[in-house]
Amino acid sequence: MLRNTKELRGYRLGARDGEFGHLKDFFFDEQTWTVRYLVADTGEWLPHRRVLISPHAVAGLTETPHKRIELNLTRKQIEQSPAIATHMPISRQFEMEYYQYYGWPYYWPGPLLWGPMDFPGPQIPLNLPTPPHPTPPRQGEDAHLRSVNEIAGFHGYLVQGLDRAFGHIQQFIFEEASWAIRYLVADTRNWWPGKHVLVSPRWIAWISWSEARVYVDFDRDTIERAPAYDDSVAITRQYEQNLFAHFNRQPYWENSPELTRSK
Repeated sequence: MLRNTKELRGYRLGARDGEFGHLKDFFFDEQTWTVRYLVADTGEWLPHRRVLISPHAVAGLTETPHKRIELNLTRKQIEQSPAIATHMPISRQFEMEYYQYYGWPYYWPGPLLWGPMDFPGPQIPLNLPTPPHPTPPRQGEDAHLRSVNEIAGFHGYLVQGLDRAFGHIQQFIFEEASWAIRYLVADTRNWWPGKHVLVSPRWIAWISWSEARVYVDFDRDTIERAPAYDDSVAITRQYEQNLFAHFNRQPYWENSPELTRSK
């Protein structure tokens, strides 16, 4: 199932022994385009502290009696987890301490999207082979993490085609099981009023973080004729097939991920 980040922002966060805040942001890995952390706003419970929740801890999403993300953690576990500063970037040293605290396998040294696994989950398989301990991070080494709120929204990154810009990044769409980001939603209202277009991370030629701009290898005409995206309608596999056929690209479910260049 595909979910969009805009829809989930504001969901309450429920530990096994009670709620403690709501979802404020996501941090994703710019190398693999995967959501690695949910960022919690804990209000007055843990003031002046940024609380990160790995998808490993997510047990499910519920809609009734209210929208909530169920976590397989206790409030005490969250409170005693490694503290992190309120600003980016996040160091690899912090991530190692965080994963060691919860006993989860590291995602970065393994061959699969989540290290030794294809999917994260609250129940780590008992027969999971122990991954090799990653090389100790160099002093000051940072993980390749970015804030979704920084890139998507009212002042989202500009999307630049071959011949001109055509939209701003409004939200991200990720796969619920793997937390892999499948699409960026481009709002084209300043160019073609009312239309939204999906852009796969695989179609990105490169990203300039300093210019807040995403470059894709398509011209205006190709983008303008692309199937429109309506966030009130569920994305079907048929819609995705039509989208990839229009851009003459192989669907993500048929081949392995590609890396995006950035500077």
